[in-house]
Amino acid sequence: MARISGVDIPRDKRVAVSLTYIYGVGKSLAKEVLAEAGVSEDTRVRDLTEDELGKIRQVLEQHNVEGDLRRENSLNVKRLIEIGSYRGIRHRRGLPVRGQKTKNNSRTRKGPRRTVANKRK
Repeated sequence: MARISGVDIPRDKRVAVSLTYIYGVGKSLAKEVLAEAGVSEDTRVRDLTEDELGKIRQVLEQHNVEGDLRRENSLNVKRLIEIGSYRGIRHRRGLPVRGQKTKNNSRTRKGPRRTVANKRK
């Protein structure tokens, strides 16, 4: 397995696809990186030379990916929580942040149901 930005990328896939396994690298950024490094998108990772891998690593160092990007995102959320903005409060309570309705859906953010048993008199 080739290791780029601290991530083992799959050997049997095309380079353009396997680069997307790195956090912060999507299809378009992967294509840009390969074009800048001068590597064909159709090459398999196992067929890459060390020189080509080095070029890809160099180009990716210019972008904010993996650990740095995760840290930046978490600091942004912490900042929102600290200043007490509406979005920060939603983050703190574990509710949807981007204006979704919560009456019926939003199970992903709210978690499993916490129902109270029916009390009879």
